[in-house]
Amino acid sequence: MAQDTPKAPNPDKPTVAVLGPGGVGGLLAALLSRAGHRVVCLATDATAEALRTRGLRVHSGQFGDFTAAVEADTELREPVDACLIAVKATSLDAALSRIPAQTIGDTLLVPFLNGVEHPGLLRAHYRPEQVAPSAIRVESTRVAPGEIEHGSPFAQIDLAGDPVPRARLDALAGALTEAGITTQVLDDEVAALWAKMSFLAPIALLTTRYGVPLGEIRDRHREELTALVTEAAEVSRACGGPADPDGALARYDAFPPGTKSSMQRDAEAGRPLELDAIGGALLRAADRHGVAVPTASRVVRELGTTGA
Repeated sequence: MAQDTPKAPNPDKPTVAVLGPGGVGGLLAALLSRAGHRVVCLATDATAEALRTRGLRVHSGQFGDFTAAVEADTELREPVDACLIAVKATSLDAALSRIPAQTIGDTLLVPFLNGVEHPGLLRAHYRPEQVAPSAIRVESTRVAPGEIEHGSPFAQIDLAGDPVPRARLDALAGALTEAGITTQVLDDEVAALWAKMSFLAPIALLTTRYGVPLGEIRDRHREELTALVTEAAEVSRACGGPADPDGALARYDAFPPGTKSSMQRDAEAGRPLELDAIGGALLRAADRHGVAVPTASRVVRELGTTGA
């Protein structure tokens, strides 16, 4: 692991907090720190101590191997320019205690959670114009506290937030782009969230249901994958999002065969699954809009029964 010489943060650059410095949050925190931002990671006592002592160590084919110095604490104790929320949906409620509403001031809150229902929860805790529900496409894993393996040859962010002033989104997009992350600002947060949801749900559900990587799903469960992609696209369309099942299948086919979903990795590690945030939310949206999703219903039911 290459050791970068720690640099003092540039006071002219936005200060960013990261709630949940795991695979996704840790990668973003490290890249922003390397680009000269003051970064404050919010985590448990043990993880915070590891980050203060050793920094964030990243192994990435795209960004290289490097170590980045960050601040770390168990709670946000001052307003910052933006707080990236990168915890799992299963731990969101508990994690919000680390960003007290009375402390954050005008901090922009940017959740990168799977699913489509978390914006409502966040806007019940904080001012709606502070919440910018966004989407990230990346395969990145925390292998130990402060150690991140970025496996995908890409890291792409769609920033959104309908009630958020556009200037705030543009400023954050500029910071992320400068740090090396392909970032765009979208005008429609519903479309942004459903674009990811309709793409993620089929592979998350099937790789976890069968316990195999994407390549085997493509080869051995193609018909089921196609059915799930079609159903997810129809739900997305009904909710006001994009619907391109053929495009989704083409993107799946371009992925390395060993690609695993984050839900599958959670199942393998015995961690709680985001089944309700992904599969449950898909079924609830389908029910609200009267969209038939027999394949998704069966797979979600089987996952719930097996506890995969």
